[in-house]
Amino acid sequence: MTHFFSITLFPLLMIVAGAGDALAMRIPNWLTILIAVAFFPMAVMTAMPLATFGLHLAIAFGLFVVGFLLFSFGLFGGGDAKLLAAAGLWFGWPAIGHFLSMTILAGGLLSLTVAAWSLYNIGSEIKERSFLKRLRMIKPNVPYGYAFAIGAILAFPQSWPMQVAG
Repeated sequence: MTHFFSITLFPLLMIVAGAGDALAMRIPNWLTILIAVAFFPMAVMTAMPLATFGLHLAIAFGLFVVGFLLFSFGLFGGGDAKLLAAAGLWFGWPAIGHFLSMTILAGGLLSLTVAAWSLYNIGSEIKERSFLKRLRMIKPNVPYGYAFAIGAILAFPQSWPMQVAG
């Protein structure tokens, strides 16, 4: 039962967060808190060493700072910043690199898709403007929680719970 909890809860919660962000452009605080809080019983149930536990906390704090900076520059939503830190809590070293790489790749593809869709919509409405003028008009909202969910699911096999589960 311990291993079932530790290897299923996080991916399921990330799917809910990604789907919610994709559908409503919103990541509820209760969901982000649940993702973060669920890490602690998993760490206890899998007998995570204290040094590893501390590293997970440090990584989450660092990601929260980065997310907050991206939010303050208008590049991220507040929910995205909180979800990044909560998800990062589940990944230690070196799995965090894989999580961030997969998230960046998924986010880049998602951003290109959203930008192309926005450009298509603008192009169909305004035929007489030049391509560069239309390109400057694009200000798409990207549901980055979706990219976090994809990155987390792809990187989860390298995470502590999966390593312990065998």
